[in-house]
Amino acid sequence: MPFLLRAAIVGGGAYAIGKHVQGGRDQNAAQNQEIADLQQQQAQAAPAPEPAAPAADEDPMAKLTQLKSLLDQGVLTQAEFDMQKSKILASM
Repeated sequence: MPFLLRAAIVGGGAYAIGKHVQGGRDQNAAQNQEIADLQQQQAQAAPAPEPAAPAADEDPMAKLTQLKSLLDQGVLTQAEFDMQKSKILASM
């Protein structure tokens, strides 16, 4: 009889440990799935990159228009605008 009791205790302990290990694995799997879901949501929410603006290298008027737009937006200072404008006009 003591043999059966000892086997029951060992078996019960092994079962409890196995359940604990499996619970940890399940928790890790759930966390990994949550991370994957969040990454997918962020990828879907990210705005698509804007298409590249057409090259204005060949058309001086397009370059001047673009420079004026940048000046109006405050991206360029008046001095930077004037310098680039004079380069474009000199290349015509």
